[in-house]
Amino acid sequence: MGEFVRVETGEVKGVATLRLDRPKANALNAQVLAELHQAVNELSAMTDVRAVVIWGGPRVFAAGADISEFTGMGVEDGRDLARRFNAAFRAVEMLPQITICAVNGYALGGGCELAMAAEFRLIGEGAVLGQPEINLGIIPGGGGTQRLSRLVGITKAKELIYSGRNVWADEAVSIGLASAAYPDDEVYDEAVKLAARYCSAPAAFTMAKRAILEGFALPLDEALNVEIEEFAACFGTDDARIGVASFLESGPGKATFTGR
Repeated sequence: MGEFVRVETGEVKGVATLRLDRPKANALNAQVLAELHQAVNELSAMTDVRAVVIWGGPRVFAAGADISEFTGMGVEDGRDLARRFNAAFRAVEMLPQITICAVNGYALGGGCELAMAAEFRLIGEGAVLGQPEINLGIIPGGGGTQRLSRLVGITKAKELIYSGRNVWADEAVSIGLASAAYPDDEVYDEAVKLAARYCSAPAAFTMAKRAILEGFALPLDEALNVEIEEFAACFGTDDARIGVASFLESGPGKATFTGR
């Protein structure tokens, strides 16, 4: 367990919370990034965890990078920092579990980039998201230019990144940056509920996740080959045998899966 990032389990079977806790604003400094990456590596090996909720607490998700670390940086320093951000967030994105961000308060800059690395974003009605880096004379360096474009479309992503403006909850949902908005004091509980529902899903959701993520940036023929291999891998699971047998005996939607 790190000083600023910890993994919490036990509240709901199969669900873990990846908790950011660096007062006052969960600024993402070098230590937080290292602890985040380590926590993600630990989660990836936890076979009893099937869904992960990423949460910064009830006041703020993550207000962005720790700007004090930017003082005196040169080109090579910037490259190293961007690589560390990208390594940590890519590790989040590639977790075998379903990932859900519960966003209260600010998720700006690196905080927004971390949220976008999760599969689903549930946000509070008072949440504020955005990529304000242009106001510092820089651009997003933790995947913001790429994931934002994929989520909201290239034209909207350009407008948000070029302006650096804030995105409030209603707009975030309407443009696809967030999945849903809830009262601020309900966001975390709703994220845990959603995570719990995924815990009863078959092991095949891991194959589906890999097929989507790995195939997304590939030419279609190569992406289809990824899908073929992940489809085939499903038949090595107990859940495929359970699902097929249940369908033949009782019809669709009756199977109870084991996650294996």
